[in-house]
Amino acid sequence: MSNLCLLLLNLLSRGEMYGYEILQAAAVRSANAFEFKEGTLYPALHQFEKKGLVRSQWRTGDNGRERKYYSLTAKGRTAAQKYERQWQHLAGVVNAVLGSK
Repeated sequence: MSNLCLLLLNLLSRGEMYGYEILQAAAVRSANAFEFKEGTLYPALHQFEKKGLVRSQWRTGDNGRERKYYSLTAKGRTAAQKYERQWQHLAGVVNAVLGSK
């Protein structure tokens, strides 16, 4: 799984969000290191839907605009936890290698 997928699943594990909100959350939480583009975000979300990791629902926001909200399914929550554990393991191994002289 790519870093993009890991980050998106992790963001959605914090609660449902619409597309622009996901873009903003990624930018804020990473101090603008991750600035996803819509052309990257939406295809990834559609793939997640096809795989059963994410579900979407159209709703009217507070401003009266229709927005498509994305949330993790049970399968998506399990995948998010799994990929986060894998990332933590990999980061630990890389840090161990880099730290040993």
